[in-house]
Amino acid sequence: MRVSAIVLAAGRGSRLKSGLSKPLVRIKDKPIIIYSLEKLNSHPEIAEIIVVANRNNRKAITALIKEYRLAKVRIVTLGGVRRQDSVSCGLRHLGKNTGLVLIHDAARPFIEKRLISSLIREAAKCGASVLGIPVKSTLKKTSGRSRLVERTVSRKGLWEIQTPQVFRRALFLESFSTFGRGDEVTDDAMLVEKLGAEVKIVDGSSRNIKITSPEDIRVAAAIAGG
Repeated sequence: MRVSAIVLAAGRGSRLKSGLSKPLVRIKDKPIIIYSLEKLNSHPEIAEIIVVANRNNRKAITALIKEYRLAKVRIVTLGGVRRQDSVSCGLRHLGKNTGLVLIHDAARPFIEKRLISSLIREAAKCGASVLGIPVKSTLKKTSGRSRLVERTVSRKGLWEIQTPQVFRRALFLESFSTFGRGDEVTDDAMLVEKLGAEVKIVDGSSRNIKITSPEDIRVAAAIAGG
């Protein structure tokens, strides 16, 4: 089944406090976005890659794709205001024969080939798959701004979800057309969940961190260093 990957790089990344757009910030010797693009580009089941950028980083990302010879990147398109707006921009460029859609955050540089393969395999069987790791920390519900604890939340059955996430094309397009223009969602699987379809969790990795703050850059440098 043909797999198309959409890589989201349109966010502003203001919490990183860098003069550069987040996907362009370097970890060791490479920009953040290149780590995941190289993994996707080399994966035998990925047929094409669509990068969704913003007006400030599109030109630089396009130049990097040429520099690193990422032949599977078919287009660098502009995104929208919200996550689902950027996903919508990427969906418009899917190849006609695409059967599965993989969506990934450029801010997660350390995806692994085996995880991509597992996601593709599960999505082909059940329609939707996401990476996740079980929640380990104690969770407490507060009363809002006062930060007074209301109760401790059971960790049983709770997972921290990561990207990539993979969906059958027809299923995702149906969920997106039904719910994608509504309230903001924090991940793409939420749209499929709203449709009532099953979503399978595949074991993720603690290395698959999301770069959000300056501290994350230091952790990422340690991971990249081996």
